[in-house]
Amino acid sequence: MAQTDLDTEAPDHGLEPGQDNVKVLGLDVHNPVFFFSAVVIVAFVIVTLIFRESAGEVLGGLRSWLTSTFDWLFMLAGNLFVLFCVVIVLSPLGKVRLGGADAKPEFSYSGWFAMLFAAGMGIGLMFFGVLEPMYHFNNPPLGVAPPVVDGAVNAEAVAAAREVGMSATIFHWGLHPWAIYAVVALSLSLAAYNNKLPLSIRSAFYPIFGESIRGWVGHVIDTMAVFATLFGLATSLGFGASQALAGLNELYGVPNTDTMKVLLILGITAVALVSVVAGLEAGVKRLSEINMVLALVLLVFVIALGPTVAIVTGFFSNSWDYITRLPQLSNWIGREDTGFLHGWTTFYWAWWISWSPFVGMFIARVSYGRTVREFITCVLIIPTLVSILWMTTFGGTALDQFLADGYTGVQQTVVDYVPELSLFRMLAELPLASITSLVGIILVIVFFVTSSDSGSLVIDTITAGGKVDAPVAQRVFWAIFEGLVAIVLLLGGGLAALQAGAIATGFPFALLMLLMMYATFKALRSQER
Repeated sequence: MAQTDLDTEAPDHGLEPGQDNVKVLGLDVHNPVFFFSAVVIVAFVIVTLIFRESAGEVLGGLRSWLTSTFDWLFMLAGNLFVLFCVVIVLSPLGKVRLGGADAKPEFSYSGWFAMLFAAGMGIGLMFFGVLEPMYHFNNPPLGVAPPVVDGAVNAEAVAAAREVGMSATIFHWGLHPWAIYAVVALSLSLAAYNNKLPLSIRSAFYPIFGESIRGWVGHVIDTMAVFATLFGLATSLGFGASQALAGLNELYGVPNTDTMKVLLILGITAVALVSVVAGLEAGVKRLSEINMVLALVLLVFVIALGPTVAIVTGFFSNSWDYITRLPQLSNWIGREDTGFLHGWTTFYWAWWISWSPFVGMFIARVSYGRTVREFITCVLIIPTLVSILWMTTFGGTALDQFLADGYTGVQQTVVDYVPELSLFRMLAELPLASITSLVGIILVIVFFVTSSDSGSLVIDTITAGGKVDAPVAQRVFWAIFEGLVAIVLLLGGGLAALQAGAIATGFPFALLMLLMMYATFKALRSQER
């Protein structure tokens, strides 16, 4: 949606997309946001490749320090974002329409939902959908006794461990992450569509800082958003590459080596570049819809040929268990299961926050014309229900295979902690395993492409001063470096380094998001009047 297409009177703020840009070598970029961000990212890639072993140690230590020291901040922020969204939906502010009273949505509900889902957490659901329920079943939080001790199953502990395992998983993929995305997306939508500001993260803070966002305050905000987005995406791309290669190794014996991971990321990044050049409508939207179809086919297949009754009943029971345990999972006062907090929840909240500039801006780009109430309700509820169904289907099937059939394939991936194999070990017990596993690999790859494509579009918009029609070469640059950062993180410490990158960039952006929440409230109040 171009800024000139909006249909209400623009406030007299004197801020236009790209007004402080410089044009050099065919580029149209914001100074200093683009140059500083690009130099730091290039330097990070070079230094990490040169000092791989030291980089791995530093990243691992950084992850442990941040998750143990600032766990309270991530938990507080996540809870506040959910409460904020609920309050806005129930208040008169929910009647405000993004783009003005006469604005009409650009996309149908089906196209809108497809892009929300594919951009929001596609690769993550593929990677963690089987792994996490089984992991939390084996190592349950909330003081629940472990059901498997020294290889023997304790029948009395099974039911409670299964319930809390599914609840803990849904907790990480339900309302909290989507509330994080909703806050950023709503703030940007109001700034761009209602206040006619450039589509950049700094614009969300106009209700607080006014025209000061044009100066160094805005430069710092946008630069932090670029770093958070790039490292959050690199984490997902690294997970996706690890899982796709593990599947190729299981099916076709492709060597699961660092060299192959690098080649796979480079190959998929090359495919993403084709989508980048094609643009939003022909690239991201089309690939998102293909992803939705493939994901739906795989989901229906597992429901039909897996434990169908258990999945259907589990959807409702897991939803209820999640709702009833939500206060306890969200509140860490007096809790002792800090391994779950630091190893899972803190990482997830930091990861979602680091993804929020990317997902939030992308959601804002495709949500013109929705009312705030419609927007928040759909962004929170629809993806949460899909996540519950997905986790119930894939994770529930893996649990049923272990408990009812005695199949230990998935359970052993948790014991050995080879998470990238969990999905394929679950599919191996169902009919047509070679075909469904191949579909799973294709899904991971296409999710990879859509994430890289969408992410490069968003980063380019930020570093182009809010311009949505900047030269394609700039998006190509960012798409390439998303892949390179994923490579150096994998080589510099594997999955732990990927997590460290997301947490390190998510932490400062969490502080910005708390301030953004207040700015969003002020923007809504001004629109209500």
